[in-house]
Amino acid sequence: MRAVPLAVAVALLAATLLAGLLVGAADLPAGGVLKALADRLPFVRVDSGLGVIEENILFQLRVPRALMAALVGGMLALAGAGYQGVFRNPLADPYLLGAAAGAGVGATLVIVLVPGDPGYGVPLAAFVGAIFGVFLAYALGSTAGQGNGVATLVLAGVAVSSFLAAVQTFLQQMKAEELQRIFSWILGGVGSADWHQLALVAPYSLVSTVVLLAHGRLLDVLSVGDDEATSLGLSASRVRLTVLIAASLATACAVAVSGLIGFVGIVVPHAVRRLAGGSYRIVLPLSLLGGAAFLELADLVARTVIKPGELPLGVVTAFVGGPFFVLVLRASRRQVET
Repeated sequence: MRAVPLAVAVALLAATLLAGLLVGAADLPAGGVLKALADRLPFVRVDSGLGVIEENILFQLRVPRALMAALVGGMLALAGAGYQGVFRNPLADPYLLGAAAGAGVGATLVIVLVPGDPGYGVPLAAFVGAIFGVFLAYALGSTAGQGNGVATLVLAGVAVSSFLAAVQTFLQQMKAEELQRIFSWILGGVGSADWHQLALVAPYSLVSTVVLLAHGRLLDVLSVGDDEATSLGLSASRVRLTVLIAASLATACAVAVSGLIGFVGIVVPHAVRRLAGGSYRIVLPLSLLGGAAFLELADLVARTVIKPGELPLGVVTAFVGGPFFVLVLRASRRQVET
């Protein structure tokens, strides 16, 4: 791991996190915010000068939201890098295997069937739905045989996503008055983040992060081809399955608490490869940090560009990711032609 890219990524994440804490509807003094944060450190006692309401705004609204944006962005970018390593395709993204469609069905079910405010029922149902969608795609792909493993798995994911999207549309039509809430979740955001949601997904995020980072060298070996990897004593199918499970778990964590936020898993890993090199020992950790910083910045734009209103976070990432996706597609085409 190179020190300079890592230091730059950490500094960028720290800067965007700080900006997320300082900028908002309520004007908080920068010095007071920094002192309040320092006061929460062990063995440090500093008078921030903030009132009770200002401290509540900082620690009950802004800090959880900033941490959630970083967690979601990091998970999506890390999962995207993992998927791209497995499929050896820079266009692979975290929603490839039905995770997004499954999460959409789970969230829609709770919104449609549970009267009133379902509370934490939506993220829990979205998490279960995302895991179910990936499991269904993998089970369907496995029954087709081992000959075309990667291609078959992708096709199975497309088929499962289409089916689950149809199920979600059917559920929406059952209760049309809830369409606004459903579409608000689908468009994504971290505005409702709190400490309980962070605690809910943090253990799963930690597990998936450790597993994916530990497989950086193995993904480098896998990139030379299954036959070559096998000749080096590596079980390609086992590595692929482990990375797929970990990446899908990371995706499910992100989708459960933020809704559907696209393009992070394509934009960030591709940018990291261009700037720091293609080894997955570099791409995976830098994608984690870069994804966190990217979504933190996107959330900052989402809540300031039409102030006092707020854009859905998925709209902001789509504005960036759409043109970027076209550039990646054209670059991939030129590589094939040459």
